[in-house]
This record gives sequence, structure tokens and C-alpha cells, in this order.
Amino acid sequence: MKLLRFSICYLIITAMSCNDQKQNELIADVYETSASGNQLTLVAEFEKLDSSTVIKINPDKKFQTITGFGGSFTESSAYLLNKLSKKNRDTILQAYFSEEGANYSLCRTHMNSCDFSLGQYSYTPSEDRELKDFSVKEDMDDLIPMIKEASAISKDGFKLFSSPWTAPPWMKDNKEWVGGKLLPEYYDTWALFFSKYVDAYKDEGIDIWGFTVENEPLGNDNNWESMHYTPDEMTDFVVNHLGPQLEADGKGNLKILGYDQNREHLSEWVDSQFKNEKTSKYFDGTAIHWYASTYEIFADELQNAHNKAPDKLLIQSEACVDSEVPVWKDDAWYWKKEATDWGFTWAPEKDKYLHPKYAPVNRYARDIIGCLNNWVDGWVDWNMVLDTKGGPNWFKNWCIAPVIVNPDTDEVYFTPLYYTMVHFSKFIRPGAEVIGVDKTDNDLLVSASKNTDGSIAIVVFNESLDKKSFVLNVDNTLKAITINAQAIQTIMIN
Repeated sequence: MKLLRFSICYLIITAMSCNDQKQNELIADVYETSASGNQLTLVAEFEKLDSSTVIKINPDKKFQTITGFGGSFTESSAYLLNKLSKKNRDTILQAYFSEEGANYSLCRTHMNSCDFSLGQYSYTPSEDRELKDFSVKEDMDDLIPMIKEASAISKDGFKLFSSPWTAPPWMKDNKEWVGGKLLPEYYDTWALFFSKYVDAYKDEGIDIWGFTVENEPLGNDNNWESMHYTPDEMTDFVVNHLGPQLEADGKGNLKILGYDQNREHLSEWVDSQFKNEKTSKYFDGTAIHWYASTYEIFADELQNAHNKAPDKLLIQSEACVDSEVPVWKDDAWYWKKEATDWGFTWAPEKDKYLHPKYAPVNRYARDIIGCLNNWVDGWVDWNMVLDTKGGPNWFKNWCIAPVIVNPDTDEVYFTPLYYTMVHFSKFIRPGAEVIGVDKTDNDLLVSASKNTDGSIAIVVFNESLDKKSFVLNVDNTLKAITINAQAIQTIMIN
């Protein structure tokens, strides 16, 4: 085995001598989460392995500006927090929103009920085109207090956008919570609904940053709350109803994100939204989900969406380990390829290859890094907190959250997924710019961002079962680093 110092000096293409390299060693803090037990652990000593791998960061090569990272406020999560002791409730909210914790900066919530509600409800249950009975009283016991407490904890604040799963049944052609379409005669009423929602939350001290027009407009096989649009129907609603309504009400600064479903159909939606100047006017960007595959990020679709509208937002608005009951206090499970998603059982035969068994941490880390490297500027997880059954969920659509609780025993479990999210949200702050990365080991997944304070955050994921070494090169200053097998690292350069 060659000496590490020799490896660095001989194998890195640089004009520096060995003495120059020693004098110009890169100063960096390395935080690691690993299958071997690290949990955002600050690592200072690195094992000396023989390696010629180089990761070179190019701060002058700039890509998208980061909007933020975070998770979603759901009635299910808020209800569970209400059932915990004050100590554990505070622990969870601090872990997500404090500077010492994940420091979430971009969050989502639902407008009206969703599958992760205790039941089905609307803010306007009875037919009234003027929405005189509009009220968010359904959110007063759980969602609103959770959002307000999170806001009080967050030093820098966070952007909050809302998504409807469906309009109230009386506005729809099938008069049902599930499926159906918004009747054209209610387009203006539904647009007014958005505006009234902003006012109602403002009255509770909560500012709404924006909306997605409709959660999963292609539907969800008629399982839980949904409402269908075609791409052109959504564009028509935004351009001729929602956008003008918000503008007329002095809310033209609110962000409107189109689509809000899986990436494999992204092109047909951005083609409609950004067809011309008129259609583009009120769309501030596009929202996407990851459920089309457990490993494929659909890079071509993301690249096309950026090229179609390079100045618009591209935000991953929902992701989770779906169709699984949470595994309780067994960190190892989250690193093993044992999880299955909806598509493992229910995907059409032609698409089953996209849904193999997978390791939850791997899926999160791969997807976030892949998104950052393909123009996505925001990445939002789904439920922040679920119970040991994967709910509550009125449809029994069980899923896993980064934090699992047992309200009966007042216990809290921070899964490895929580630490995976922190590797991005804590260190890559709003306004950061994604910057260039060149690497010689294709098995290491890497993304780098430069924050507004000049610090650089580099996230490295080693999915393999072997430790790996690499030399990090930033402006021709070097640092030799070892990353454990099955590990994610954030390297901070101040």
C-alpha cells in the first residue's frame, strides 16, 4: 500500500509540490451518517486507504439557486404531536426547525383534507359561490398550532406552500371527494377559495408563500381525495382564473407551481404551462414527486423542464417511503434493500422494473443529490411525524416518516432518514448556488453548493459496501477524506 501523502502528491494533477500541498491543506468540517452508526457525527480522523479518486469542486461553474429543503405539515403529524408530552413535542419541533437541528427552510401543507388527515373535510362544506361560510376551523386544533410553533423556533423562517387534494364535492362533476373534475362554472369560485385561504391563515399569523394548483392531477386510482386535470385544463385554470384572482386581490406575489405529480410525465405539463408568454405569465414553476421509481430520477425530464423554462422554479414537493409500516428502532433496516413501494405490487408489468426493493436511506440520498445535479431548487419530504402503524391515515395508506412516535408510550424514534435530510437542509441554505463537480469515481454521488455567506457544502454519498477514500480539491487546496461504507457525508468549507 502506498503512503497516502505519496498518493496525493503523485496522483493529483496539480502544480503544487508536496510541501506546497501540506501548507495549503484544505480546512473543512466533515459530518457523517452511516450504516455503521454515525449520526451526523463530526469526523476528524480518517483511515489511510490507497486511492487515486479525486473530487474537484468548481465554484465558478454555477447552476440553479436553492429555494430550500424541508417537510410537510399534515393533520396526521400535528395530531400526533398533540398526543405527546410537551418535552417530546418540543424535541421534535426543535429537531426540525432550530439552527442546531435540520433548520428546514421550505415546507408544504394541505388545503382541505388529504389522505394523511383523520377524515375528509373542506373549509366550505356547503354550496356557496361567494364562500361566505369559509373557515379554517378544522385546522385550529392541530395544523395551525404546529405551524406557528415551528415558525417561532425557526430563526430564519421558512417558506410555506399549500396544496389542495380536491375542491369540495359540490364543485365537482361527480360530487365526490375522490376523482372527478372541477366543473367549469366553479373555476372562479375555486380561485376565490385560494385567496380566502391566504387571508384566513394570515389572520392566524401564518404567511403563505405559494401554492401547487393540485396534488396529483392525474389521480391516485380513486383511493383518497383527488381531482383531475389535463395539462391544458390546469393551464386554463391558472391563466384565466387563479392567477387573475390572486392578482386582483393584491396577492400577485404568491408563487403558483403547476403539475405536482411524478416526473415521468413532466414534459407534457411544462409544454402546456410554458407554451408561450401568455401561458407562462402566472406559473412561477413546477412541482414534482418521486413515486414513479425507487431509483430512477428521470434526469432527462428534469433537464427538459429546466430548458423549457430556465427562469422558473422546479421543486420536489413530496416524497416518502410509501406502502410500508414503519420499522421501529432498527436503524439497520433503513440501510438494507428490503423496502417496497406501491409499484412493487401494483405497477403495470412494463413498469415493474422501476420498482425493485430498495434501501430507504439510499433512495433519499440518491434522489436529492440527483435532483440537485439536474436543476431542482427545492426538495420537500412528506409527513414529518407518523406513528408506529404508519398513520394515522383515514384510508390506511401507511407510510414512513423521518420521525416515528408511539403516542401510547410517549416515545420518539429519529430514523436514519431524519439525519439524511439534515445533511442537506442544515448546510445548504436558501440562496445557495449549486456549483460544478468533477469526480473520478462514478460510484460516489456528489453535489456541491455555495451559500450566500461564501461557505461551500459538499454532499457525498457512498452507497457501496466498501469504504472509499478520495482527495477533495477546492481551488487547488486539498484534503484527503475517507467515507465509510453505506454512508453520507456533508463537507463544510467556511
